[in-house]
Parts: sequence; C-alpha cells; structure tokens
Amino acid sequence: MFEKLFEKSLWSSRFIIILAVFFGVVGAIILFAVASVDIYTTAKYVVTTYYNHTHPATFHEDVVGGIIGAVDLYLIGVVMIIFSFGLYELFISEIDAAKDDNGEDNQLLAIHSLDQLKDKISKVIVMVLVVGFFQKVGHTEYHGALDLLYLALSITAVAVGLYFLGKVGKKH
Repeated sequence: MFEKLFEKSLWSSRFIIILAVFFGVVGAIILFAVASVDIYTTAKYVVTTYYNHTHPATFHEDVVGGIIGAVDLYLIGVVMIIFSFGLYELFISEIDAAKDDNGEDNQLLAIHSLDQLKDKISKVIVMVLVVGFFQKVGHTEYHGALDLLYLALSITAVAVGLYFLGKVGKKH
C-alpha cells in the first residue's frame, strides 16, 4: 500500500513541469513583444529620418542592426515555445489541438523524446548564434586586407557549419 501511494505521488510530481511550460510561454510572449517593439522603433526611425531628409552615416547599419536584433529575439522566443511544447508533450500529455483533421501529429512541434527536443532546440540556438554573429559583423570596422580575410573565413566557417547542420538527421 505504501509503495503504491509513493509511486502515485512520485508519478504526480511530474506536474511540476507545468511551471516551466507556463513560464516558457510567458517568456516567449515577452520576447515576441520586445522584438515587435524593436521593429516598430526601427520603422519609426526610418520614417522620421526620411521625413526630415537627414541621412546619418550609420543609417543602414542602424536599420539592419535593429531588424537583426529583433529577429534574434524572435528566434529565442521560438526556442522557448519549442521548449515549452516539448516539455508538456514529454511529461504531461500530447497536445490534442496540434493534431490535424486525420488525427496525425503536426510534425512541426511534435516531440517524442528528449533527444528530439534537444535536437530541435539546438538547431534554433545555432540559428540564434548565426544571427548574432551577423549582427556583430555588421557593426565591426575593418582596417585592412587581413581583417577582410578573417571576415571571409568566418563567413565560410558559418556556411560550412550550417551545411552540415542541415545534413544532421537526414537519410541519404
């Protein structure tokens, strides 16, 4: 009897995951809101700059940096959504609303193991790092041929890494 009660309590303790799911979704909503405000602020900056007929030297860098920063926040929000959905499906229950009319899982966010969750999150995190890399590259000043060579090599390394990341998990 004690063993059954203990096992039932232990099994029910998985519902603590609801906290991570709930606050993961709240975090995603916050990130989406902040990124949207960043896009709005950048758009307002573009409109006022053109309306006032001023064109600062760093105008393009400022616009691209603002948009790339927002994309970065959106991607991190996506990580939070995938994390929340994955935890919920792994520990609590399948999400019935995610199934199509035929009763089959929507493969976009279907998570059936911790390895699948880890793979989906790691791919999005790599994309966040790539976006962050290009944001930093956009604000870097280059003072010679060696700097440009390093830029070319780093872009090549990112491209090769993304190529191999795309090959992971695909059958040949």
